[in-house]
Amino acid sequence: MTIRVIIVDDQAMVRAGFAALLAAQSDIDVVGEAPDGRKGVAVSRTVHPDVVLMDVRMPEMDGLAAARELLDPPVGVVHRPKVLMLTTFDVDDYVYEALRAGASGFLLKDAPPADLISAVRVVAAGDALLAPSVTRRLIADFARQRPAAPSGGPALRLNALTPRETEVLELIARGLSNQEIAARLVLAEQTVKTHIGRVLAKLGLRDRAQAVIFAYESGLVAPGGA
Repeated sequence: MTIRVIIVDDQAMVRAGFAALLAAQSDIDVVGEAPDGRKGVAVSRTVHPDVVLMDVRMPEMDGLAAARELLDPPVGVVHRPKVLMLTTFDVDDYVYEALRAGASGFLLKDAPPADLISAVRVVAAGDALLAPSVTRRLIADFARQRPAAPSGGPALRLNALTPRETEVLELIARGLSNQEIAARLVLAEQTVKTHIGRVLAKLGLRDRAQAVIFAYESGLVAPGGA
């Protein structure tokens, strides 16, 4: 099945470069592009892509606002694409809020071409894209600025998890990949995937991105902790 993608970025050269790279893949079809968030929303509503590559900072409407429009559409609009934010290290707040809004992950704009292609496939498949090294900085740094987690709410929901599921959630939040979690806990990678699925189901979370945020907001993981 071909993955339908649109690219929303205010830099024409970035759009052209990404489009050429992705269109060269047999399983990816670039079906549109836009120079700002407002036009990006309009294009998405017209061509119904599977994945939207969304820059964070743009004129007219920034990527965060556009992501919210796409992921929480008005009554009557049923199409909800996956949104992959394109970002740099200096926009931590935007990335965190985009993940909370429902974005499937983020990718550094200077990532290698192979990473971009892989990211589109990962997000299209329904998985969240959280590069471990980037997760540690973007999520932890922003969480450090937030007040301490309350004793109720998210913290109480942790009681639904088994000790092993809690361990897995903590390692996800610390930025470990499935393979790294499997090695740390001496488990098969498929077993780790099963645990992650149960964690998401029990906590009512959509994907790995929400799991990371939940871990910080519940107090399971302290920003900057080992």
